[in-house]
Amino acid sequence: MNFNKNTFLHENKTFEKIDFANQVTQNKEFEQCTFKHCDFSQRVLANNVFSDCSFVNCNLSNVNFNNASLKNVAFKDCKLLGIIFSEVKDFLFNIHLENCNADFASFANKKMSKTKFINTSLKDVNFAGSVLNNALFDNCNLENALFNKTNLKEANLETSYNYIIDPELNDIKKCRFSLNGLMGLLAKYDIVV
Repeated sequence: MNFNKNTFLHENKTFEKIDFANQVTQNKEFEQCTFKHCDFSQRVLANNVFSDCSFVNCNLSNVNFNNASLKNVAFKDCKLLGIIFSEVKDFLFNIHLENCNADFASFANKKMSKTKFINTSLKDVNFAGSVLNNALFDNCNLENALFNKTNLKEANLETSYNYIIDPELNDIKKCRFSLNGLMGLLAKYDIVV
């Protein structure tokens, strides 16, 4: 199924096993659509609207979502390497990641209250300036993730690991950590426990 041909709105459709790599699709709207086993790598998806959509087992590495809308979008078992989510429109921005690889992505300055990251690799991800209050990081690898002026109020990182978060530079009020994860809060002090 080709969604580039003169169709602006796609509703309740399933796109399966389609290679969209290196193509440009702009100014389209997708409502309650499911994308399964599709390759979007290097694709330009700028200025599109995705509402209540699911991406399952898709490769979205280095996709350009500039000025796109992601409203209640779920990514499951997807590659999301290097995506700059900071370029997505803020209005109603809401995503959830499960069993994904989102290494090198950027969520800088995004408002992402209650976002769920489940079993997801978030290595070298930029969370600077993000609002992640009440977010859930369930079994996530946060190695080299950047937290700077990040709002983590009441977020849950109890089962996540490899993070380094400076309590003096981030808002961590009522944030939940495991006992093992406390070393990530003390890293800048170079102490031995």
